[in-house]
Amino acid sequence: MRTPYDNELADRLMRYAAVDTQSDESSTSQPSTACQLDLSRMLVTELEEMGAQDVKLTDYGVVIATVPATVEGPTIGLCAHVDTAPQFNATGVRPRLIQGYNGGDITFPDAPDRRLGPDISPHLADCVGHDLITASGKTLLGGDDKAGVAIIMTAARHLLENPDIAHGEIRLAFTPDEEIGRGVDLRLPVDMACDFAYTFDGSKPGEVEHETFSADRGIVTITGVSIHPGWAKNKLVNAMHLAARVIDTLPQKNMTPETTSGAQGFIHATDISGDAAKTRIGFILRDFERDGLAKKGAILRSVCELVALSEPRAKVTCEITPQYRNMRYWLEKDMTPVHLAHAAVRDAGLEPVSVPIRGGTDGSRLTEMGLPCPNIFTGMQEIHGPLEWISVQDMAKATKVALHLVQRAARG
Repeated sequence: MRTPYDNELADRLMRYAAVDTQSDESSTSQPSTACQLDLSRMLVTELEEMGAQDVKLTDYGVVIATVPATVEGPTIGLCAHVDTAPQFNATGVRPRLIQGYNGGDITFPDAPDRRLGPDISPHLADCVGHDLITASGKTLLGGDDKAGVAIIMTAARHLLENPDIAHGEIRLAFTPDEEIGRGVDLRLPVDMACDFAYTFDGSKPGEVEHETFSADRGIVTITGVSIHPGWAKNKLVNAMHLAARVIDTLPQKNMTPETTSGAQGFIHATDISGDAAKTRIGFILRDFERDGLAKKGAILRSVCELVALSEPRAKVTCEITPQYRNMRYWLEKDMTPVHLAHAAVRDAGLEPVSVPIRGGTDGSRLTEMGLPCPNIFTGMQEIHGPLEWISVQDMAKATKVALHLVQRAARG
């Protein structure tokens, strides 16, 4: 069923997706890439034009704005991130709209060998007749999380144009660098100045997530012994060979993303760079519980120590740093924001589903920092790859949830 929001949502997502906003973990700047600010500045202009108040782009790269209250009530935050994942090409995104999906295979104009169908992405079977947005086959789409941005912007525009709708003050925040775990600056909870918030950064309609992975980042650096290969016998220590040994020695069964599901955590080698003299391996460590996460860190350290013992001429270091923690640890103390979201989902004609999410959002960090922030669906599917797609009608359902959410909060 089509809604008054469909055309606006499709237009917004396709415009936003065409802007390159890929984040870069190797960068030390804030935000990590200047291109993210291209979209942020676009949002500032659009927010000012639609009549939002207190619109600003902070010096740490977050767009913040206010939809003024029409009645007294709690101040609610609505959040989404502008950056796209660095794991796959996101330059030159060419979004396309497939109207009235017929239920068959979807092909891609820039990659004829790629195919998408319900056998690959089962939710497609639920979306026959929907309008779908995909990229052209050579890039990801960026619906993670520009779909969330489009949903919040559409809901904000609707509220600003309809002041008869009863709601408290709403604070909007569009963050950079979520995909590399650096989207929530220490100043953000104070600058948002709200009682609780929601990220719109989830998948299937009805999902309200209040339990996420806990996450650490691991960096393994191997320094070998460099020498001309013609005189290398008994002298060369190839750092790349030792890096391969680290990866090969790590447990493979039930310990990598491709061998785990449900409540199982993992150790995931995300990137590798360097040469024979020095090689760096990036890892992400994930588990739903703190002790499980600590055990995975211990496994990675022990493997590095074992490889170092096998070649004492090399130097092997393992640095593990926290990224975010399971938001459940804080939300379970007061589930009011979660129950409110469940009620809003029902108001939108859906049945709420709350299952642990095998990932994390800016809501994980915000919650840990004292601002309760569950996560709500957007409709995004097959994210971080070239088969990414989203239903415009699913986005419209999320927009309805956002509108019901702020009205329910005002009613207490």
